[in-house]
Amino acid sequence: MSQGPHAWILGQLDMFLTREQRRLPPEELGRFRVLVGTKLILLLVSLMNVVAGPLLSSAKWPVVFGLVMSVGWVSLLMFMRGRTSPRLPALLACGLFTASFSVLTYIVTTPGLTSPHESAPSAIALVPVLAVYLVGIRTGLLFTVIFCVNVGVLHPLYMSGFGTHHPIFYELHSWMNGVIDIIVLVLTWALSALFSSARDAANAAVRDSERKLASLLESTDDIVCSLDAQDRIVTINSAARRRFRDAYGREPRPGDTLAERASPEIRENWRKTLALVRQGKPFRREIAYPLANNEILDMDMSLNPILDEHGQGVGVTLFGRDIRERKRAEARLDELHRGLVEASRRAGMAEMATGVLHNVGNALNSVNVSASLVSEQLRGSRLRMLSRAVDLMKEHVNDLPAFLSGDARGRQLPEYLASITQHLSQEHATMHEEMQRLIRNMEHIKAVVTLQQEHARSRGQVEPISVVELIDDALRLHATSFERLGIRIQREYDELPQVPLDRHKLLQILVNLLTNARHALLESGRDAKLLALRVRKGGDERLRIEVSDNGVGIAPEHMQRMFEHGFTTKKDGHGFGLHASALAAQEMDGRLSCDSAGRGQGATFTIELPLRPREMAG
Repeated sequence: MSQGPHAWILGQLDMFLTREQRRLPPEELGRFRVLVGTKLILLLVSLMNVVAGPLLSSAKWPVVFGLVMSVGWVSLLMFMRGRTSPRLPALLACGLFTASFSVLTYIVTTPGLTSPHESAPSAIALVPVLAVYLVGIRTGLLFTVIFCVNVGVLHPLYMSGFGTHHPIFYELHSWMNGVIDIIVLVLTWALSALFSSARDAANAAVRDSERKLASLLESTDDIVCSLDAQDRIVTINSAARRRFRDAYGREPRPGDTLAERASPEIRENWRKTLALVRQGKPFRREIAYPLANNEILDMDMSLNPILDEHGQGVGVTLFGRDIRERKRAEARLDELHRGLVEASRRAGMAEMATGVLHNVGNALNSVNVSASLVSEQLRGSRLRMLSRAVDLMKEHVNDLPAFLSGDARGRQLPEYLASITQHLSQEHATMHEEMQRLIRNMEHIKAVVTLQQEHARSRGQVEPISVVELIDDALRLHATSFERLGIRIQREYDELPQVPLDRHKLLQILVNLLTNARHALLESGRDAKLLALRVRKGGDERLRIEVSDNGVGIAPEHMQRMFEHGFTTKKDGHGFGLHASALAAQEMDGRLSCDSAGRGQGATFTIELPLRPREMAG
């Protein structure tokens, strides 16, 4: 960014100041700059007298006067360097200027010939202006009075030769010019004093505002500082000073740069960043800054431009917040989240295991009933009676025809065998039926266990799955329980392609919702228990799975807390199932919501999931 004339002039004046002087407050720095400018101008005028004096006059005094004054101004320039206060150099400069101008007025005039007005004393108006600005109103008045006595009294007396050339008041115009010069000097001092007072009042107001702002900045633990166009520190609060000490081992001073001890690469990146900010491009980023004690300062840093009245960047404000505690809290939160996810996974596995055990238990009850019936059939079997008939026939094996025709027991034997055969056939049919039922129950147990094992192996994997088949698997885990409780299942499925999902997480949610629905229907006491499952494809590329029941419903005051950890309306509930399900839905970039018209009106839980994973959708 190119500098304007004003900035260029200030830059040239600053070349004559030391680094410590350039770091002084703006008011003191301004006085030093005016001192430098005044001395340079008067030095130039003195040198012009040395060069042009012989060309304009045969007298030697211009050269001598110019050389003396040049030495004086150069000496004052050298004396000024290293001074932290401009007051003493200003007093000496005003004194030298007053003395040189006074001497000059007597050198260039001849008693009885040249008037003060003709010696161009209008330049004396500079004296009160410079004196008031450089050394204050009262001291400026002293220099003004000295000038007034010189030009209004002493010089007219000198022009009259103190009465030797002509009477003192012979030439009234000399005294009138002196009076005019006095009036000009006094008015100039008065105006300068008014301006200085107004400026001091404005500065006081600014300093008051600065104190209030400083108090505000000091009340925060955030890092706050401002930089000028050369990236040097202008203002800095205590929090930033502490961080500066941590980084550099010393107190910061105005004029320091924040990256002065960093590596060349970091300094260059810092310079480019500040240049972009001054062009009106705010910057915000989390950075890790190394400290002197080998620690790392994690900081949220924000840079904003300071613009002048023309919209040009003249500086930068820096706001930084120590986020180490936040980082540690985030780490703890991540650890807690991982713990909740693991607990959610275990809760899901527990829900599935509960469903498996419930269904296996129901099937084992049926197996036990079938086994008991078969055992009773075997204990009451007619095989023993058949064995007696066989023994009777063996006794009469040699005369079996006669026994069957002539003996009363033999004549009853065929009918007896037919009756036994009929009973055995019935026993066989009954036991075959019970054995088939037992086999079916054992197959159901095997299928439930195999289903649970298959889904457990797929935990954490995103793969294309059939959502409808997964819902049916979840229903199969509850099939025996739903059948025994008389719960009617209603299915409404849209045709869907396979969707990339985490099978285990979705099954965990479904099992939990079906378990809750079973409890709600059982608690309602309804005769007609209905569980509806709907699968919809939304126009927003979202999959919606609804699990609705006509059970006990949800009270309005409980709706907002359904997914809170630890909240439950069951007497023996732990309040984790729905919370874990909501977390699982979020991990799949989805959400779980509920809706109910109130107590006794049933409830609907909706799972919303993306039809495509985030990376595919992007």
